[in-house]
Amino acid sequence: MLRLEPSSTAVVLIDVQGKLAATMPAPRMHALQRAAAILGAAAPRLGAALMLTEQYPKGLGKTLEGVDRSFADADRFEKMSFSAWDCSEFQEALKARAPKSVVLLGMETHICVFQTARDLCGAGFEVLVPIDGVCSRQDDHYLAGLAECERAGARRTTSETVLFDWLRDAGTDEFRELSRLVR
Repeated sequence: MLRLEPSSTAVVLIDVQGKLAATMPAPRMHALQRAAAILGAAAPRLGAALMLTEQYPKGLGKTLEGVDRSFADADRFEKMSFSAWDCSEFQEALKARAPKSVVLLGMETHICVFQTARDLCGAGFEVLVPIDGVCSRQDDHYLAGLAECERAGARRTTSETVLFDWLRDAGTDEFRELSRLVR
């Protein structure tokens, strides 16, 4: 297992869009928004890349407003494929950034998140899926999606685990600034 280095990590937000978000269970959606806020704020401060995809925005709408603000500095990609890796612009941008690790947030866990995780693992990336940062309309689909991600080689984690692995030390200015995100 690799130690997470912000400078060699990309945080990818998958398809957190208005029409789709409206169908998600409120507690899981709230958790996803919180995870996106935490990692969306910490990543640029610590040197991790931010990327965001939107699945057919004409039909599913744009990224949710609050989440969109958290990922204001993200590279953005529109896609029709379920796996972000099948979007050539996304694939080229991720390869250019050359991260060792990719943290996946978004929806739905059992479709776009899983397919992206599987393909990224197959391409040699270490993939982390924060359980508080993904959701599906139904709990059984959420759980199946997490299991499929793990079978593909991704690690289950949480947004706070990612944050504190990046921070490593409570005596830094970054810790004092960013630990407020989880209080």
